[in-house]
Amino acid sequence: MEHYDHLYEESENANVRFLGLVSEGTRHDFGIVFTNKFYGKPLVICMQTGQSTLLGSEDVVNPGYLQKIFRLDSESEAETLAQFFQEYLPTIPFEENQY
Repeated sequence: MEHYDHLYEESENANVRFLGLVSEGTRHDFGIVFTNKFYGKPLVICMQTGQSTLLGSEDVVNPGYLQKIFRLDSESEAETLAQFFQEYLPTIPFEENQY
C-alpha cells in the first residue's frame, strides 16, 4: 500500500437542505450541505448530474461560474440559478487561516 499523509478526520452534524425549482422548462434539484468546514461555504450538489461545488455568496453573483460548474446550456438559466442561490446561501465572512 502506498504511503499517504492523513490530513484530518472530523465528524460534525451538518444541516442539509433539499431545494427544487423549475425555470423555462428546466428542472433543477439541489442538495445543500451546510458545514463549518471549507471556510463555511456550503457544498451544493446537483441531484440530476451529480455535479458538486463549494459555493459561497461571492460565487453566486457570477452566472458564468455557475454555468461552467453545473454545465448549464444557457446564460439565462445560469442567471436564474444565481438569483435562486442568492436567496438560499448565507453571506459568510472570510475566516483567515482556517486550516
